[in-house]
Amino acid sequence: MSGRLAGKVCLVTGSSQGLGREFCHKLAAEGAIVVAAGRSLEKVRAVADELPAAGDADHGRHFAVALDTGDPDSVGAGVRAAEQELGRIDVLVNNAATFADLTRAPFDELTVDEWDRIMRINARGPWLTSRAVAPGMRARGCGRIINIVSATFFSGSPLWAHYVASKGAVIGLTRVMAKELGPFGICVNAVAPGFTLTEAALATMPGAESYGVDRGCIKRAEQPGDVVGIVAFLASDEAGFITGQTLIVDGGRQFI
Repeated sequence: MSGRLAGKVCLVTGSSQGLGREFCHKLAAEGAIVVAAGRSLEKVRAVADELPAAGDADHGRHFAVALDTGDPDSVGAGVRAAEQELGRIDVLVNNAATFADLTRAPFDELTVDEWDRIMRINARGPWLTSRAVAPGMRARGCGRIINIVSATFFSGSPLWAHYVASKGAVIGLTRVMAKELGPFGICVNAVAPGFTLTEAALATMPGAESYGVDRGCIKRAEQPGDVVGIVAFLASDEAGFITGQTLIVDGGRQFI
């Protein structure tokens, strides 16, 4: 299979559904060898099995690993398994996050346990996974890390202080990693989707299909397919001089 990502090994966290699954399909369509990662090995194996054949002659199939991004031991084991199977990780897409089960409340009514739970997954997770893949990328002198954040950081959505803060933390992490990893040929960027009609959004938000549509320059709801193209671009060689950036994909609801 040809494509701008032909032969590249791309690990995507949170792959079992939603944007993660869509990223896997797009990257595979561009020729990548995909490592679908998530807490349920059964679910991510199902995603890996449904992808089109990988373009690398030595590894004609995609791979799946069980990986809990909030657990350093699980992250380490999952990354090692992928590297042992495929030889390397060229691209990391830090997609895993929690959203559907958020407790919505004023910032001063959130419990410490709820705050810590969201931070463990949404903020600590990308740090742990990036830390695990960085040595291999440094040794090869190249790599891509793409952090999926949220445009809600720029609007400061009320009642979601823990979620907004967690995504802001990852934007900060993106900038620091870009500075530290740039000398090794590694680009680190963030993608900030707007409110996207994933399974989680449809299940948790009444009226999701029309939420925020009136605030955008493009007057329609955001679909998962609207986000995948920029991730494939940032994973490619074409994006080799872009780093430390946060790219908003929300139909023009936020300008920065």
